[in-house]
Amino acid sequence: MRYAITHATRFRYAFPVRFARCNLRLKPIDWDGQRVEDHKLAIEPAASETPGRPSGYPVHATRIVVDKPATELLIESRAHVVVDRVAPVAQADDITVAEAGRLAREARDIGPYGPANYLFPSPLIAAFPQIAAWCGAELKPDRNVVEAGLALAKVIQAGFHYDGSATQLDTSPAEAFAKKRGVCQDFAQIMISGARSAGLSTAYVSGYLRTTPPPGQKRLVGADATHAWVLIWCGPARGWIGFDPTNGVTMGPDHIITAIGRDYADVAPIDGIFLGRDGQKIDVAVDVEPLG
Repeated sequence: MRYAITHATRFRYAFPVRFARCNLRLKPIDWDGQRVEDHKLAIEPAASETPGRPSGYPVHATRIVVDKPATELLIESRAHVVVDRVAPVAQADDITVAEAGRLAREARDIGPYGPANYLFPSPLIAAFPQIAAWCGAELKPDRNVVEAGLALAKVIQAGFHYDGSATQLDTSPAEAFAKKRGVCQDFAQIMISGARSAGLSTAYVSGYLRTTPPPGQKRLVGADATHAWVLIWCGPARGWIGFDPTNGVTMGPDHIITAIGRDYADVAPIDGIFLGRDGQKIDVAVDVEPLG
């Protein structure tokens, strides 16, 4: 499937901003079963663009600077991405959870795709005993690692309620776990915390999910959203396999990866600073259009 993706973010400032500097992580990456054909940024007012500082993770980063007074800042990302991927399933010869963890700890690859980078707690995703115990019920050491990963995604999907008002961007996995409510970011962070506690190398994925409108309704342009899910390293033979705990599925042809990191801080689509008086409003519109 070929997709046209538009991700527009508009900042409206209550008072003119004298200077703004933003880090953008909006260009999708190439990945197994995914190829980026092209990507363009449109920024108003005009901004200077330079490559972002390398993070050591699979991320395309760009830094922009606006150095003239502005009351609005529009950042629009447009990309064409081809996804040729079948949702993976467990196989009889998959290794166990314990073996996947052992092989990850013994791996010598410390590059962006190496499992060693994603084994331990990260700044936004700590280890929590209550999450470790709850997730551990599905992540038994002798269980098929792919089967276990999907089972955990399914129990999170079934046991938690999607509620956009229940959590904030900085809500910890422990708080979302206690509420049993949240959004895709919360569900991904809970799964990552539990999987890392079980010894599995687990990464945070930022991207997009193709959505289908209800029967009889038109697809609304700009009504899609960014999405978050999880990658678990399942050994040298299977490599990284995606699990989506919001929907209780493995990563399939409707998932489009933008960036991969330890947690949200590594892959946030936009962050930065501005100089001016307090007060801003942010509007985001995302469109994931299948082109066939």
